[in-house]
Amino acid sequence: MVPKGYTIERMRPTTAAFEALMEESRQEGYWMLVRLRDGWASGRNKFSRRPEMLLGAYHDGKLVGVGGLNVDPYFAGADAGRVRHLYVGKAHRRSGVGRLLVTAIIERARAHFASLNTRAPAESFGFYESLGFSRVAGEEFVTHRMMLSDAGARKAS
Repeated sequence: MVPKGYTIERMRPTTAAFEALMEESRQEGYWMLVRLRDGWASGRNKFSRRPEMLLGAYHDGKLVGVGGLNVDPYFAGADAGRVRHLYVGKAHRRSGVGRLLVTAIIERARAHFASLNTRAPAESFGFYESLGFSRVAGEEFVTHRMMLSDAGARKAS
């Protein structure tokens, strides 16, 4: 169920609304939106490979959250997806908007990948685990993984 007043849409990190959200995240000590902007500007990551996407969460027309899906660059092959640059503005946390973003990412990933990875800050572990991700130990670039369908095996056949 979509929380009242929220919408999810594809986006680009090239707007004043994104700059404002990025600055909020930076002031909190989170750099994922700065890395998102820099990767986009350099062409290193424009979320343009199939089935990648970058989503914005809007509340009454204002950008309040961001999250993306990439082919996981830390794994060989293309059977692992990665939740990237998830950030929800402080005033909108615990409203269901983060869950809305990640659920949209999971649904897209389910049709294309065998697993979905993320590297989350410790304060987000409970959030990811409540969505069905399992904690991963001993991997440098992954704190949580969700096993999806056998989409990777289907793509190979």
